[in-house]
Amino acid sequence: MKPPRFWADPAGGGLAGALLSPLGAVYAAAGTRRIAAAKPYQPPVPVICIGNLTLGGTGKTPVAIAALARLRERGVNAHGLSRGYKGRLKGPDCVDLQRHTARDAGDEPLLIAAHGPVWVGRDRAAAARAAVLHEAEALVMDDGHQNSSLRKDMSIVVIDAEAGWGNGRVFPAGPLREPVQAGLARADAVVLMTPGEDHAPDYRQLGLDELQKPVLRAWLTPEGPPPDGPLLAFAGIGRPEKFFAALARAGGDVADTAAFADHHAFTARDLSSLADLAAAHGAKLITTAKDHVRLPADWRMRVTAWPVQAAFANPAAFDALLQAAMDAAASRR
Repeated sequence: MKPPRFWADPAGGGLAGALLSPLGAVYAAAGTRRIAAAKPYQPPVPVICIGNLTLGGTGKTPVAIAALARLRERGVNAHGLSRGYKGRLKGPDCVDLQRHTARDAGDEPLLIAAHGPVWVGRDRAAAARAAVLHEAEALVMDDGHQNSSLRKDMSIVVIDAEAGWGNGRVFPAGPLREPVQAGLARADAVVLMTPGEDHAPDYRQLGLDELQKPVLRAWLTPEGPPPDGPLLAFAGIGRPEKFFAALARAGGDVADTAAFADHHAFTARDLSSLADLAAAHGAKLITTAKDHVRLPADWRMRVTAWPVQAAFANPAAFDALLQAAMDAAASRR
């Protein structure tokens, strides 16, 4: 689904938000009970969770990729863990880029698998056990702050500085997966994702000015410049407008845009319509790396992917969080 407009209303979402708030209270209470009743499995290796408190669009997966890549650069045989959302594999399965597609594993695991082994599984504990059997020395969970099946050594919440908490209500009344204070209480640190290096976020508005936990600032930076000439940009991510704005900021000549729901499965009809629209503008088709892996094979050569990566204002602080997780696990042995 596309997020309804009232989710972004800072005044609470008006009548729709108010009418749906009892359902949001039920959703939040069910999540609280589930977490409180859980008996999480504790793997013999560090577990680092990169999660969020809202539904999609925060930049969580690039931060998870950064964590996995930094650990592996240090010689740690880190493996990724993912539910494999929208994929048909129940798992545990290790993603094979030569064999698996987004239809099998989901789009996010395919992106992460370019940087190290990734296990998908509906049962996160079973996936963790499989990874450890295959000599994983650390586990990086992409998503899972609300998943209580694994005990975490470090839980990092990623927040979109622009979108913030939306209307401040819990799903379906708003974009929150759980009440903000409850989610932040379980977090060990926060990564605040800003639109760019120069952006100064409002920590007070987000309730982070007095948070007694590390708050790191980061942003998404492109791995290369956009192509020359007019571009028809399309995306099916949590906040497609972020991609369109980033493309324009990087100097891309964005002739037109098309937004789809998060994790949208592009059909031949969708893509033919996009190609016709691009032709009308004399433009090239361009999309996110996450969307690109969901395209049918015969369309991937016709569409340019524009990948981004997480950059940190203080990379040493991010490394320190990863090391803290390693040290916490080592102290258990």
